[in-house]
Amino acid sequence: MSFQTLLEVMQEPWAVRALAASLLVGITCGLLGVFIVLRNMSLIGDALSHAVLPGIFTAFLLVGYNTIGFFIGAVAAGLISTAAMTWIQQTIKTRNDAAVGIVFTVMFSLGIIGISWLNARQGAHIDLKDFLFGNVLTVSPEDLLLSAIVCLYTISMVLIFYRYLFVTTFQPVIAQSMGISVKTMHYMLMFLLSFAVVSSLRTVGVILVVAMLITPASTALLWSNRLPRVLWISVFTGAFASLTGLILSILLDTTPGPLMVVVSGIVYLAAAFMAPQKGILRRWMARKQQYSKIIEEDMIKFMSKNSDDNTDSKKVMIEALGITEQQYAKQIAKMKKSGILTQNTEKPQLSMKGKEMGDQLVRAHRLWEAYQVDKLGMDTEQIHEEAERLEHVLTEDILDEVDEKLGFPTTDPHGSPIPPKNHHLQNSIMLLNPRSKAVISANQPDKEVESELWELGLFPDTRIIVKDIGRDYIIIREGKREIQISAPLAQRILVKR
Repeated sequence: MSFQTLLEVMQEPWAVRALAASLLVGITCGLLGVFIVLRNMSLIGDALSHAVLPGIFTAFLLVGYNTIGFFIGAVAAGLISTAAMTWIQQTIKTRNDAAVGIVFTVMFSLGIIGISWLNARQGAHIDLKDFLFGNVLTVSPEDLLLSAIVCLYTISMVLIFYRYLFVTTFQPVIAQSMGISVKTMHYMLMFLLSFAVVSSLRTVGVILVVAMLITPASTALLWSNRLPRVLWISVFTGAFASLTGLILSILLDTTPGPLMVVVSGIVYLAAAFMAPQKGILRRWMARKQQYSKIIEEDMIKFMSKNSDDNTDSKKVMIEALGITEQQYAKQIAKMKKSGILTQNTEKPQLSMKGKEMGDQLVRAHRLWEAYQVDKLGMDTEQIHEEAERLEHVLTEDILDEVDEKLGFPTTDPHGSPIPPKNHHLQNSIMLLNPRSKAVISANQPDKEVESELWELGLFPDTRIIVKDIGRDYIIIREGKREIQISAPLAQRILVKR
C-alpha cells in the first residue's frame, strides 16, 4: 500500500474512529498502568481483563448486543472479581497470587462457557474472538464515546486523587497514619482498572489489554524515577504504540490489537537498551568507564609509590598491574590530557595534581588496611587484596568516618605512613585540567592565601585558564598574563568552575 493510498484510507469514517479509539485506549492504559506496576498489581490487571467475560455474557442475555450493557456488565463482573479475590485472601488466608489466579481462571472459564453456549443457540451470536483479541476497525460511535468518557474520567480521577495515590503507592504506612484509607484507594484503582479494561475490549481485547497496561508503564520507569515524568512518558508510549500498531495493521492487512502490543514491546526493548540510567548500553558504558578508572588509579598509585625507581617503569608497570601495552598507552595519553602527567617529559611523570591524587589513593588503601586489622580482626596477610579492590570505591565521607573511628592513625599495619587528607582538594585549582576555565573563589581557606593571590594580581571572581601542570607548579593565564603558581599554594587556592 502506497503512502497516498494510506492517507485516503485514514480519511474513512471507520479509520478515524479506529484512530481515536486507539489513542484513547493508549492514554487510559498508559496512565493507569503506572500505578498498577508500582503497586505490584500486574497480575490483578491480567485477572480483571479475563474476569469481565461473564459480565459480557450476562449483559447479552439481558439487553442483547448493546455497548452500554456490555460496559455495565463487564464493570460489575470486574468489581465482583475484586471482592472475591479480597475475600479469599483475607478470610481463607490464601496467598495473594493464588487467590488472583483462582478467581480470574474461574471467571474467564465461566465467560467462555456462557458465550459458547450462546453461540450454539440459533439466532444468538457473539464473536468471542473480537472480545479476546479486539477489533478496533469495527469500533462504533457508541464504543468511541464510551472510550472517551472512560479516558476523561480516568484522567480526572488521577488528577483529583494524585496525592492520595502517590502516598498510598510509595508509603502506605505513612498514608494510614495521615488518615488516608489505603483500602479505599486500592478499590478506587480497581474500579478505574475495570473501566480501562472494558474500554479496551474493542481495541486490543481482554487477553492483550494487560500488555497495554504493563508495557508502557514499564518503559516509562526505565526512563525516569519521578512519578509525574513517568506518567507522561507512559501515556505517550501507550498512545504511540496504539496508533503505530493500528497504522501498521492497515498496511500489513493484519489484526490491529496484537500489532499494538508488539510495537509496545519493541519500544520497551529500545528503552531497555537506550535508557539514560537503567539501560543496558548505559550500564555497559558505566562498567567500561569504571574499569578504565581503576586502571588509571592503579597506574597513578604505582607511579606515586615508585617515583624514584630508575628501571623501565613501563615494562614493570604493565607486568605489575596485568594490563596490555594498548591499555597502558591509552591511559598515558588520557592522563597527560587531564594534567595528571607532566606534558614535556620523555618518561611519564606525575604532575602535582597526579601526586596529590596518588597520595589520596594510598591514603584510602592504607586506611582500609588499618580498619580491617583494628576493627575486623583480620591478619596482615589477608588485608591487601580487599584494600586493593575497595580503594577505588570508598568515598571521602566513608574514609573520613573510618579515619575518625581509628583515631586518625599515621601508619598502616605494615608501618607505612598514611598520607594526610587534603581538605581543600575538592575545589582546588590543582584539580583543573589543562585548557579548562575557572574563577577564583572569594572564599579562600585563610588570609595567607588571600595575600598570596593579591601579590599575584588574582582577585575574587578573576577568570583564569590553565595552561600547563608540572611536577611542582601550575601555569595559568589571566588575560594576557601567564602566572606560575607553586604546588603548595596551588593546593590551597579554591576556584569555582
